[in-house]
Amino acid sequence: MTNLNVKVAVFLLAFLTLSCEREEIEIEKPAAVEKMVLEPLNKAALKPIGTGVMMQAFYWDVPSGGTWWNTIKNKVSAWSNAGVDAIWLPPVSKAQNGKFSMGYDPFDYYDFGQYNQMGSTETRFGSKTELEQLINSAHANQLSVIADIVINHNSGGDSEFNIFKNSNTYTKYTPKSNLFNRTQYDFHPNDYHNNDSGVFGGFADLCHHKSYVQDWLWKKSNSVAKYYKNTMKFDGWRFDYVKGFEPWIARDWKNAVGGFSVGEYWDGNAATLQWWTDQAQMSAFDFACYYKMRDAFQGNNLNALQGDMLWKRNASRAVTFVTNHDTDEIQINKLLAYAYILTHEGYPALFYKDYEDWLDKNALNNLIWIHNNLAAGNTSNLYTDTDEYIARRNGNASKIGLIVYINISNSYKERWIQTNWSNTRIKDYTGRSSWEPVTQGDKWVKIQVPPNSYTVWSIK
Repeated sequence: MTNLNVKVAVFLLAFLTLSCEREEIEIEKPAAVEKMVLEPLNKAALKPIGTGVMMQAFYWDVPSGGTWWNTIKNKVSAWSNAGVDAIWLPPVSKAQNGKFSMGYDPFDYYDFGQYNQMGSTETRFGSKTELEQLINSAHANQLSVIADIVINHNSGGDSEFNIFKNSNTYTKYTPKSNLFNRTQYDFHPNDYHNNDSGVFGGFADLCHHKSYVQDWLWKKSNSVAKYYKNTMKFDGWRFDYVKGFEPWIARDWKNAVGGFSVGEYWDGNAATLQWWTDQAQMSAFDFACYYKMRDAFQGNNLNALQGDMLWKRNASRAVTFVTNHDTDEIQINKLLAYAYILTHEGYPALFYKDYEDWLDKNALNNLIWIHNNLAAGNTSNLYTDTDEYIARRNGNASKIGLIVYINISNSYKERWIQTNWSNTRIKDYTGRSSWEPVTQGDKWVKIQVPPNSYTVWSIK
């Protein structure tokens, strides 16, 4: 008998001993027990992205010192249990400011904290080994891992005489990985053209029209995209500052390696966001929704929620969010804003500081459960004024739907509204109301909401 079978036999013996007082005992076959105990979850078992919520697993200026990957690794199990299906990491490669950088000034795309350059070996977040352990732990907990891709600009190059500017520029890149070396020919201006869609912060601006740059970013077998997907095991992509290059660039990257993809197209116009998602053939952060929520919750006027948003145009390509590492304009009624995105269409993202530090985690976990178990179908607006907002998710074959009631006034509110259910008892799944009314034959019912709060109603 092998050591493995001995362990299985001991496990079964202990199980039978502890269960001797039970009238009936169900014993699984040894092979099933062996698989359950000894085999970790694999990537085939990942939750489909969009079935839960995304966690932005960082904030600006997270603690330096190389501890962040381990910090996140210790949280992925709890996040998965709460209903998260993917984590979005900050840029993982070595940047100009080394151990102090948040990664948005990339230097060596293949240095994940294993080369001594830019003043440090580790990145701000930790070592390559620690990053790999984090990704493995996330996968073992059924979470996809989304990489933050910064390909508009680079930083940290050496000075060279630039024939296109007739002056010296910091455009000579010889990273220690010896992968994707770059010169003035790979940035703007060059022998192909002077510029593309936009520059950022005065950094060296990559020219994505050059075949050499395309090869190294997504075409070669060891390109950045394929190395991140096949070697580092990333599952998806968040593209930074996509205003700086044409939509086809992100689209070609995604087509080369697959995976969930979302772009940061910072624009509050829903039509513009829809144009970009159509061109890039991927999702975008719903900045139109973000600004409407700012006006509604920070500006104390829920009528703003009637405005145009990407999720109203194409929910399948809208990633909704209340704040992120760059924005934090909604300071009041923030939990109510989360009640909005976690009950409405789109793929909602949570911000690390909101979840871990600033807001009521139990309330957020409750909203995540509501999103994952009740929120489905298209949305019908039932009532909106300055202080009150009521909407109905109409459900689908797998989820029964819900009604969300948001109130930013200082008094209790009650409304008669029409549900999708006749002669059915409903309840508030937030626990903020103890009412359990029965809908009338014509599907109408009265619901309530406390001051400066929200309730979410569905079949009991």
